Amino acid sequence: MTLHNLAPRRDEGSASIEAAILVPVLMLFIALAFMAGRIALASQAVDSAVEDAARDASIARSPAAAASAASATAGQTLARQGLHCQGSPRVTVAVNLGATGTGGTVTATVVCDVALGDLAFPGMPGTHTIRSTFTSAIDRFVER
Repeated sequence: MTLHNLAPRRDEGSASIEAAILVPVLMLFIALAFMAGRIALASQAVDSAVEDAARDASIARSPAAAASAASATAGQTLARQGLHCQGSPRVTVAVNLGATGTGGTVTATVVCDVALGDLAFPGMPGTHTIRSTFTSAIDRFVER
């Protein structure tokens, strides 16, 4: 074998092959980053709703009124934030009354099932459950 028969290999078309492999991977990475950002925003909306719900429950005059106030407030806050739960958000309230005149705490939990089509891309199947809990001190100066 002689050296004059060995011609350098041409690399025409290799950029197209690299692009065909790299572009879908980059697009998937961008889509996942977008979806993670949307999930973080939805989590912040649920956090805001549970904080508002616990605060409204803490100034209610009875445990029943606290549960009702928390549910209404959580729904309003989620609507204002533009987050749509599948069905209605599940709101639970636990009232822990302290000794007479010492207050106590109200713990609210909000659970929201959000369609992945709302979080990522329209038509995407499935849901993502977002849960948040917040505790607020009962206002000692509200007459009960």
